[in-house]
Amino acid sequence: MPFRCSVRVGLWRACGAGALAALWRLASPTFPGVARALVVRRSSCKSYAALGPGGPLVPHQLQRRPVGERDVAIRIKYAGICHSDIHQVRQEWAEAMFPMVPGHEVGGVVQAVGAAVTKFRVGDRVGVGNLLDSCRQCRQCLAGQENYCRTGPVYAYNDRFKYPHCAEFGDEAGGGRTYGGYSQAVVVDEAFVCRVPEALDLAGATPLLCAGITVYSPLKFYGLRKKQRLGVAGLGGLGAMAVLIGKAMGADVTVLSRSEAKRHEALQELKADSFAIFPEAKEAGPVGVGDFDMIVDTIAGDHELQPYIRALAPDGKLVVLGIPPKLLSFHAFELIAGRKSLAGSISGGIKETQEMLEFCAQHRITCPHELIGASQINEAFDRVVRSDVKYRFVIDTGTM
Repeated sequence: MPFRCSVRVGLWRACGAGALAALWRLASPTFPGVARALVVRRSSCKSYAALGPGGPLVPHQLQRRPVGERDVAIRIKYAGICHSDIHQVRQEWAEAMFPMVPGHEVGGVVQAVGAAVTKFRVGDRVGVGNLLDSCRQCRQCLAGQENYCRTGPVYAYNDRFKYPHCAEFGDEAGGGRTYGGYSQAVVVDEAFVCRVPEALDLAGATPLLCAGITVYSPLKFYGLRKKQRLGVAGLGGLGAMAVLIGKAMGADVTVLSRSEAKRHEALQELKADSFAIFPEAKEAGPVGVGDFDMIVDTIAGDHELQPYIRALAPDGKLVVLGIPPKLLSFHAFELIAGRKSLAGSISGGIKETQEMLEFCAQHRITCPHELIGASQINEAFDRVVRSDVKYRFVIDTGTM
């Protein structure tokens, strides 16, 4: 069904039923010329929002901005649930803004485009990650690293549009705030929209907009090479993607987990090369001092870094991707003695995200997921905290 928006009422009054019907027929994907002139007012869509810190997510009517000349209006079909959504709804990182519509893994179909849009047409399958804008002028932005914008990117939700070039900068009606993908529609500048390759299932590709790029970017940047040993700490959404992408890059992948229950998943479902109970392993085995060229730490809970640093080979890299609530600590000697590196990474720029999607299409990689209805979001949050999901929940927004 076409993107529903309040402009229909205004057009009905101004043009009459016959004229509106003719215009609305043009809004289908069959007529890509269309909605360059249709969406001229703020539009309303269904969403799920947390009305206060830690509160349950409930049905919420959300207002989206009009389609500007460089905007793409997207009918959201799927939205992934990331652990960071839970942290922000529960205000575990910092003070947050409410009502909050979470979601930075968005997969959908283009429903309308602005007059100056050149990258997309109505009917295209697209994705939106955790970035909606950036300054577009600093060294990082000009290098395609909007995620490291010097003055800070604009995030998909729980943030404000802060750059004058953005259509919602200082918008009094919308408060200049960002609202995420747990909704049925969104309007985004084309510069921050990615094309989803036809080879990828849209529901399975949606989590790639966060989980996929979050591991692809550091594996590429820190130079993972064929036949190198890669350790993956934690086997949630990020960990699963690290296994799949690491294997596709030609690495020898070992899953490091405290839970024996993860062995079957790692070896049989994700096809990791090996599995080890870590760091409690007592027996002699494949994991020990100096084993790994790189370890990606995807653990979101509090844990010690020391055992992982110790498991690195000389010149090895420990890349921290999870964000535990408490500060991480380690002994500097472990780094110095082996010329080892402790590093971090957060998502990726738009160009690199598109590159990652093409890489995943080439290797037929999507994120293993459980499709849920909107009424199951709160239960899904609790299950994510209990690590009771393989490996991402994806919301069917048509159930809102």
